[in-house]
Amino acid sequence: MNTFVTTVPDMSCSHCERAVGEAISALAGVAEVSVDLGSKRVEVVGTDLDAEAIRAAIEEAGYEAA
Repeated sequence: MNTFVTTVPDMSCSHCERAVGEAISALAGVAEVSVDLGSKRVEVVGTDLDAEAIRAAIEEAGYEAA
């Protein structure tokens, strides 16, 4: 298993947290997503994780990964 960590500075509510988590969860290879609204930290665990695909999923949800 690999881990990818990023922050999403513009998350501000539970809807944002849920939208980002659901967008990333839909990606191939993702086993677990942890989104912490307080720290704006996103941790993704899985196999063959693609950092660019994760960032693209965050952007498609309407947010920007740092």
